[in-house]
Amino acid sequence: MNDIVFVNPPYEQVSKGTDYLKHITNRSPSIGLLLLAAKAREIGYSPKIIESDLENLSPQAVAKIILEIEPKFVGITLFTVGVFNAAIIAKIIRDRNPNIVILVGGPHISSMGYETMNKFEDFDVAVIHEGELILENLLNSIENKTSLENVEGIIYRDDDKSLRRTSVPPNIEDLDSLPLPAWDLLPNFPHAYLPAIYDYPRAPVATYSASRGCPFECEFCDTSTFGAKIRYNSPQKVYDTMKYLSQEYGIKHLQFVDDLFVAHNGRVVEFSKLLIANKIDMTWSCTARVNTVKPETLKLMKEAGCWEISFGLESGSDFLLNEMKKSQKTSTAEQAVKWAHDAGIRVKGLLMLGYPGETRESIQETKDFVKRIPLTTMNLSKFTPYPGSPIYRKLYRTSIREEDWERLNGMNFVYQADGFTEIELDYEYQEIIKAFYKRPQI
Repeated sequence: MNDIVFVNPPYEQVSKGTDYLKHITNRSPSIGLLLLAAKAREIGYSPKIIESDLENLSPQAVAKIILEIEPKFVGITLFTVGVFNAAIIAKIIRDRNPNIVILVGGPHISSMGYETMNKFEDFDVAVIHEGELILENLLNSIENKTSLENVEGIIYRDDDKSLRRTSVPPNIEDLDSLPLPAWDLLPNFPHAYLPAIYDYPRAPVATYSASRGCPFECEFCDTSTFGAKIRYNSPQKVYDTMKYLSQEYGIKHLQFVDDLFVAHNGRVVEFSKLLIANKIDMTWSCTARVNTVKPETLKLMKEAGCWEISFGLESGSDFLLNEMKKSQKTSTAEQAVKWAHDAGIRVKGLLMLGYPGETRESIQETKDFVKRIPLTTMNLSKFTPYPGSPIYRKLYRTSIREEDWERLNGMNFVYQADGFTEIELDYEYQEIIKAFYKRPQI
């Protein structure tokens, strides 16, 4: 019997009117839930994972499954776009079985925990920041009916229903001490969990995070969950995990979903040399900043099986990059993309349109930029001010309303830069995509 159920609630992953594309979008499971489930099992619980979107489940269907299981605890991970559906699940559970304790965590809670708990009374406890160690102390306290005030890293409801926030716990420094993600709890893993089309060279595919944290201070980014200090799994631990995935599940490609995989060249060099000396039949892809890569490191990465690297390019305008506090210039980006291309690694450019300060001149600069650099593919998002990011705090209560939470998925212009309507931004969005894919070399 499952005594704790972890839920990734349903949320909009494709633009309205394009549901026919859903089967080729990203269907990777939540690494966070897999780690929490593994930790729960390690301390004696019997967990279950529900990936709502991947199983095509509505909030009502998720609640029905949980009510049939009757667990002691439900843990729901929250991205901003999924908050309202999570609240529907919690409301149904609360109305029909008030004995089930409903826990929430994830990026949205780490950035807007108090506001969310205040709005949705069916959430019992919010877990702030990294959940693995907090989870153990929290479950023990609830089971033993001791005061939650001694559990670090939570927001809870006191006897009078008022909200209380406890002290922030230290970061998990030794990532190697965490258990392997509980991939075995996913039905039909790995075959039912492919990334977006063109994001992998062969299947089966798995995702994995080998580090946490990011020291950079981009205005549009929320680092409230893992913080600014980077912590790593050791190269040996990463290698052992890849070997396990290969032997146990036949994984042929691994996507590293770290915020910044190539943060320390020495670590990446050590990891690459380990793979070169002890080959695994597996390719991999990762993320990097344009100012954290070196040509010699990229060549080693290629030899070690790196298939694709994603760079956060953001814009072709140096003015906008400065506004974003991106700490990079387009000339640096152009050089890094060329280095990766010359090393034989596919390059994906991650860009956004509509950041505050965007002009028709900056849009033209971005069009020219993506046409002249040797990108393999491009992911253009619509600027989204996420809770927890500095730019959200600057715009909040002016252009952004709480009702926009369901639209904060990078596919809606919830904010319009001065001088643009939403229709005009949508037009420019299509024009940039056309400019990229109509390049002579395509």
